[in-house]
Amino acid sequence: MTNFSAKINKINKLLINKFGLPKRAATPPEPVDLLIATILSQNTNDNNSYRAFQNLKNKFPQWIDLLKVKRTVIEKLIRVAGLGEQKSFAIKNLISNLYKENGKITLDYLADYTNKDAIDNLIRFKGVGVKTASCVLLFSMNRNVCPVDTHVHRTLNRLGIVSATNPDKTFYLLNEKLPEGIAHSLHTNLIRLGREICKPKNPSCGVCPLNSICIYKLKNINNKKENKKRDFMLLDNV
Repeated sequence: MTNFSAKINKINKLLINKFGLPKRAATPPEPVDLLIATILSQNTNDNNSYRAFQNLKNKFPQWIDLLKVKRTVIEKLIRVAGLGEQKSFAIKNLISNLYKENGKITLDYLADYTNKDAIDNLIRFKGVGVKTASCVLLFSMNRNVCPVDTHVHRTLNRLGIVSATNPDKTFYLLNEKLPEGIAHSLHTNLIRLGREICKPKNPSCGVCPLNSICIYKLKNINNKKENKKRDFMLLDNV
């Protein structure tokens, strides 16, 4: 085992000791559902994006029905998630292109793709970035791929696991040598760590389970306050 893999495994173990082993959906969500839910989750909280997804799904249980719907109808239904114009365009574009290419609304063809090829295929759609694409692989396809959002990016760089200027660079560095079978727990618990303890400003280093292995130079050991307001995780509930 490489030193990098050993460090990641230790982080994963310490986070599980702190937060527990995250629960997964009994049945993986359908990939198109997950992709649309992830688009809706961009730049908002999980509760608002879940409400937007439910609004859309309840109105249009079959995604093919969106082909004949004006984009503005989608925008109104997902307004609670913010960036309605941008996200409705991304959803409409996704549905239209999937139908043109496959004759139906599906991402099942990704099953035959490598992780890299699957991500490359998904990010060609407007509004779909590396993080959104990697969420489809992890949550819908059970691939050992760890998505990197701002929380995961911040915590891994503070820990010294990677040194990267943006989440996409962190993603590729992390997943090059990610130990098998830990992606879901690592991703979920790093998000919890970033939300509750390793916050952008005034982190609560005094209660951090990773304090002993963290190299962050601006530690705030005196802060022992945890923020536990956001336990709901969207992508395990689609």
